[in-house]
Amino acid sequence: MSVPDDKLGASVGSPVLELLYNNKEETMRDVVNEVYKKMKVGAVAWVRPVAAKGDTLETFQSSYEHAKALADEGLITIGDVKRQADNQIEAIRIHRIA
Repeated sequence: MSVPDDKLGASVGSPVLELLYNNKEETMRDVVNEVYKKMKVGAVAWVRPVAAKGDTLETFQSSYEHAKALADEGLITIGDVKRQADNQIEAIRIHRIA
């Protein structure tokens, strides 16, 4: 799958972040945005990688940046970030405010 350069980083509708793996042509899944869309205003949820959908701890690390982007837009607050002993993020607690 090839994505034209003018499409990189484009935002579609609600905040959707399109990122590409460093040297791969695969689009990364935005787990935080998927959870955000399913939540009701006022709800709290833990966002974790889903192995059945191909997520790994390594690919999940960018999810914190996605969560910060939604928080900067005033759509969520980040309540807590669980990290492993090696400092990798394993879960993010978000609260939908808009």
